Amino acid sequence: MLRAAWKKIRRFWQVADAVGRGRAVDVLEHETEELENIFALMVLGSFVGLPSPPIQITMDLMPHMERDLHLMLEKVSTAHDPLGDLFSVLSID
Repeated sequence: MLRAAWKKIRRFWQVADAVGRGRAVDVLEHETEELENIFALMVLGSFVGLPSPPIQITMDLMPHMERDLHLMLEKVSTAHDPLGDLFSVLSID
């Protein structure tokens, strides 16, 4: 009887640990994505009217920021249609 209780407690702890780790990973992924967005705004800020760093730094980083540049251009194209952007996220046909 004591072993059965111990197994249940251990199983509960394993499930709680897995849930906690999953939430921690989700939070870290979200933070990483936001930090990448902030960095992209700092480097490519001239697209939205922010002061930009020296052109040499921007040009050196440009090959590494291709995905960010495409994302910014996509956001600019959908900025005038926020309802359409919402529908594209929700996959509503």
